Order: sequence, then C-alpha cells, then structure tokens
Amino acid sequence: MFDKISRSWHLVKASAGVLRSDKELLLFPVISGIATLLVAATFMVPVLGLRLLEGGDIGPLGFVMLFLFYVTQYFVIFFFNTALVGAAMIRLEGGDPTVADGLRIARSKFGVILGYAAIAATVGLVLKSLGEKAGGLGRIIINMIGMAWTFATFLVVPVLVTRDVGPIDAVKESVTLLKRTWGENVVGNVGINFAFGLITTAVVVLAIAMVFGAAMLGGPKLAIVAAVIGIIAVAGVAVFQAALSGIYSAAVYRYAMDGQAPEGFAGGELQAAFRPK
Repeated sequence: MFDKISRSWHLVKASAGVLRSDKELLLFPVISGIATLLVAATFMVPVLGLRLLEGGDIGPLGFVMLFLFYVTQYFVIFFFNTALVGAAMIRLEGGDPTVADGLRIARSKFGVILGYAAIAATVGLVLKSLGEKAGGLGRIIINMIGMAWTFATFLVVPVLVTRDVGPIDAVKESVTLLKRTWGENVVGNVGINFAFGLITTAVVVLAIAMVFGAAMLGGPKLAIVAAVIGIIAVAGVAVFQAALSGIYSAAVYRYAMDGQAPEGFAGGELQAAFRPK
C-alpha cells in the first residue's frame, strides 16, 4: 500500500512537471469551461419556460430537454478532456504536442465521445433522480455509487484516445484497468481533490477578505474589482486542477499498460518509483 501511495505521489508531481513543460494544455479546460457556460445559458431559457408552462414541474418534454442538456454538457467536457489527454499522451511518448494535435485527436473520436456522453448522462440523471427521492441513508449510498462510478470510469478517456473501441467497451476496459491501478487511481484522485480543495478554500477566504477590505477602503467600485480578481483566481485554480487531473489519468493509464514510467516523465526519483520492490 505504501508503494502505491509513493507511486501516486510521484505520478502527481510528474504530471505537474508535464503541465509546466506544456502550459498550452491549460487552454483545454479554459475552452471547456467557457463552452459549458454557453451550453448552460442556451438550455436555461427553454427549461425555465417549460417549468413555467407546466406550473413548476418540467414534465416529459422538460425531462427530455434536461437529458439533452446533460448529454451536451458531458460531450463538451469529454471532448476537451480527450484533447487534453491526447496531447498529454504525445508528451508522455517523448513528443512535443500542440493544441491543434489535441483537438485533432478529439475530433477523430467525435462519435465515441458522444456515445460515452450519453452513457454518462443516463447514469447521472438516474443517480440524481434516485437521490432526490431517497432519504438520508439512501443519499449516502447513492453518493457512494456515484463515487464508485467516477473511479471506475477514470481511465475511459485515455482508453478512447489510444484504442479503437466503442464507449461501452471503453468503460469495461477502464474497470479492468482499475483492478490493476486502484491504489494509484484512488490515492491520486483523492490527493489532487483534497489539495486543490484546500487551495480553493484558501483563495475563496482571501477573496472574501479582499472584497470586504476593498469595500471599506475604496467603496463599491473597488469591491467589484476585488471580487472579479477573486473569481479569476478561483477559476484559475479550477483550470489547473482539471489539466493536472487529465494528465494524471494519462500517466496512470500508461503505467497500467506498461508497468513503467512513461518516457515523458524524466527524472531518477520518478523512475525509482516504478522499480520492482
């Protein structure tokens, strides 16, 4: 278990090294975030209109709209994540990826990404519906199921990038690979989420303090400026986390397939993490 924790830590650090070498990879989560906001805005008006017409209940047509919203959102997220992971794979193989390389890989997987988005949307809606009807204990169980689904599908995108398979087979392959890399998967994901959770909390607290301080010293205009700076800072942390998680998934996938450090991860410390104990 300690070997898995050590290996996970080295993989996370090496993933951060890849991100430092290829800062353009940060563009993928930035574009993804902007696109998801546009999708949300596009669906918001018709969904709210249907709720008003149905007296607060979305009804069958509203449910269809909600499903389409989920599919579209997941598609956007998976598309740019595929581009990110594809570019990261090029780096791990010793290449020098560009944004165009990542987008080209994602476009070549358009149909498969759409199929996986439909699967993820279905699972998400089912869990959401069950969670709304369940009691306290039921919600805990459903949240655990959702967490298990997240871990089980963590390597779906790397599988889609490197293999010529459909979305269902990609999910099956991800589950199979999870059995080999459960330690790296769980420890790395929990570690990344925990670390960035702390960073985000600190940034939010600092931003709130800045807004209050600006309001007292310079009035509403300065407070608005401070609030904008705070929002940009939080968004920046989220972008870095998304990029790091995508690169980490590529690294874990390569380790699961090869059992050794990827070529793009230079450094004796990381190489030592993959030596047989």
